[in-house]
Amino acid sequence: MTSSQNSSPLAPRLIVGITGGSGIPYALDLLETLNTLGLNPHVVVSSGAKRVHTTEGQGAAADLERGAYRVYDEMDLGASIASGSFKTLGMVIVPCSSSTLAKIAHGLGDDLISRAAHVTLKERRPLVLVPREAPYPRPMLENMLKAFDAGATILPASPGFYHAPDDVKDLLGFVSARVLDQFGIESGRMRRWEGDS
Repeated sequence: MTSSQNSSPLAPRLIVGITGGSGIPYALDLLETLNTLGLNPHVVVSSGAKRVHTTEGQGAAADLERGAYRVYDEMDLGASIASGSFKTLGMVIVPCSSSTLAKIAHGLGDDLISRAAHVTLKERRPLVLVPREAPYPRPMLENMLKAFDAGATILPASPGFYHAPDDVKDLLGFVSARVLDQFGIESGRMRRWEGDS
């Protein structure tokens, strides 16, 4: 178990699943934002995410757990977040791989990320899936629709540009802000559109 410096045990809990799709910087930015806000990210990192992170030259696998309030093993189906009685704000999977999306769409829970997602849907809490892969083949589109029909929000890692981003950090922050909007959390990471004037 690791604990972030700014979080309190009484702060709201948000589950963050990180899976093996390219786009790990989105997860790192979200964890950094949650820590800045003093929230408690309960994190599960898949083995695929660790492999992708090191393959893309982004750093060590341990970096993915640095911003976590608590880290869980991906195969620990007895973890607290595998139960609906463990109160959370909900869950985000960022990036969400196509295989994880398929598991959620079809109700499979053979690892902690898919199990926690199932519990989140069961308890009618927000579940946000952030796919980054593109283009989308038909099975992935069908799985997105199935997951949506089950109660998930599909939020592709597609940053906007109307806020005049200066750098990649601004683009990552835009997606983090849109993710946190789904949980009613104001992040301060993006300028909101207020009309042409």
